[in-house]
Amino acid sequence: MGAYTIMLQGTSSHVGKSVLCTALCRIFFQDGFRTAPFKAQNMALNSCITPDGGEIGRAQGVQAEAARIEPTVYMNPILLKPKEDMCAQVINMGKPLADMSAREYRDNYLPQAADLVSACIDRLKNEYEVVVIEGAGSPAEVNLKDRDIVNMKTAELAEAPVILVADIDRGGVFASLIGTLELLEAHERERVKGFIINKFRGDISLLTPGLTFLEERTGIPVLGVIPYIHDHGIEEEDSVWLDQMQARGETDAGLKIAVIQLPRISNFTDIDPFLNLPDTEVRFVKKGEKIGDADIIIIPGTKNSILDLLYLKEQGYDKEIRALAGKNKYIAGICGGYQMLGHKLLDPTGTEADRGSQEGLGLLPCTTIYQTEKSTHRIEAEIISSSGFWPELHGIKIRGYEIHSGKTESAPGDNSLMKITARSGQRTELRDGSVSPDGRIFGTHMHGFFDNPAILLAFINAVRKEKGIGLLQTADLIINQKEQSFENLAAIVRSSLDMEKLYRIMNIKAS
Repeated sequence: MGAYTIMLQGTSSHVGKSVLCTALCRIFFQDGFRTAPFKAQNMALNSCITPDGGEIGRAQGVQAEAARIEPTVYMNPILLKPKEDMCAQVINMGKPLADMSAREYRDNYLPQAADLVSACIDRLKNEYEVVVIEGAGSPAEVNLKDRDIVNMKTAELAEAPVILVADIDRGGVFASLIGTLELLEAHERERVKGFIINKFRGDISLLTPGLTFLEERTGIPVLGVIPYIHDHGIEEEDSVWLDQMQARGETDAGLKIAVIQLPRISNFTDIDPFLNLPDTEVRFVKKGEKIGDADIIIIPGTKNSILDLLYLKEQGYDKEIRALAGKNKYIAGICGGYQMLGHKLLDPTGTEADRGSQEGLGLLPCTTIYQTEKSTHRIEAEIISSSGFWPELHGIKIRGYEIHSGKTESAPGDNSLMKITARSGQRTELRDGSVSPDGRIFGTHMHGFFDNPAILLAFINAVRKEKGIGLLQTADLIINQKEQSFENLAAIVRSSLDMEKLYRIMNIKAS
């Protein structure tokens, strides 16, 4: 017998589907089911690397973690990573296929995609007992429905009942739910077996008349109203979250961190370990804002290092960053941010962008050359730098992952940050990263670098010690609390949903 399936679709993007699917993956795991997530097509710059080096959407990686399984490319066979306006890199079964315009993708790729999606669904249904499926955007996009592979087409292929999710915090929740139903075809409406209203604040009794109206009007039950969950601790995938992000922490905090919000920022979950640290403010510097007098400046990853380097120069951030370096501030670059800190970014074939080669910020003695190959690996490494505070970490073993184009070469005698000892499970010995002579400026291709507690603690305490602020302890780090975040989220969602009705919809008999 194939697995039981359930699919969450939304009335729009950013209604909370990813987080709710994460909660369901944990709930079904708690209830004893071997559970896997699935999303046919994902568009995101936050991604996850599977154990064998495949690249999938970060949300499915997190959902797999909630279900306590390893992620695979079958959980997200198609990943679209926006590269330039009107152009995205298409990741097919974990590997780059081609850069395509929206028209090329729709005309040339999508007609064959349904077979791939179907094969992945079948594999998961054969290997697991429950498959939790996430839709994308809205199933009522009438201009796109004829080649849909991620909403109702996925539900059809998976034989999955659909739960429609709406965000009440945006307003117009009843109109969005009823309007979505009205734009569905009859056979699609038949698949919708319930509603979830998400992100509710206030007195539930004031909402009750609306819920009654909705059920009477549509004949479809409301399975639950989920409260607005602040700081749920689950990694965000959608960059909309960044647009809404304000400074985290007290404005009079002793330590201030400025993160450059690049237009093509990717894997911004690298910043998560700094959020909610005691006496620490984290501010995402948006276009037109000054970096200001920050103690730490972080240039994060990007899908296009050259275009975002040009953005830094257009906005004058290159001069501001160099000035802050001259004031002995700490500057960290992750992946594309690391490449920008070097002397040159060479793109002779236009692989990265059709803008030619560019001068970097010149703060680290390295040069990046862009090639057609893309490195996607889970990696293990050891710190080898002898500058600044880094010697106290010498030899420490850390884990993370690589997702980058381009090979970064250091100048002779450069102070490398780490030695990579394993890539995708294979032993190796490669140097990565670079550190300035005083240890204050550093960069690495490793995503998840600050998820390693020893790294985060040593770095943040080096700055706090200079400023005369009390040092942090391991217990202060939120990176040690992820498992509890899954449990907390599952508890809130379970208590807010009619789980018995959900199980009936899935044809799972109560034990």
